[in-house]
Amino acid sequence: QVQLVQSGGGLVQAGGSLRLSCAASGSIFSINTMGWYRQAPGKQRELVATITSDSSPNYADSVKDRFTISRDNANNTVYLQMRSLKPEDTAVYFCNAGVVRIWPRVPQNYWGQGTQVTVSS
Repeated sequence: QVQLVQSGGGLVQAGGSLRLSCAASGSIFSINTMGWYRQAPGKQRELVATITSDSSPNYADSVKDRFTISRDNANNTVYLQMRSLKPEDTAVYFCNAGVVRIWPRVPQNYWGQGTQVTVSS
């Protein structure tokens, strides 16, 4: 089995910063792309940022230059550093990982449990 466990998040004033972490554990052979998504009330889940196994990042236009995604391959962890937060960043944030298990060696998509980020104006 594979689990993604998130930490971080919470309540912050506009202009503030938060850092999210997501650690994968279990019978992992390798991890391909990891990423962060968010879902605001009444809206669809949307991509925030992704990072490939060789640490090439990709960002949604709405967070570019404010958020930084990074990963620690040795510890199967992905991070999201969020700066200059805006009220419109308020959402539940989910991490995602394409994991190849030890067996069977096929990639499968896994999600974290979600964590609330609330930005007050």
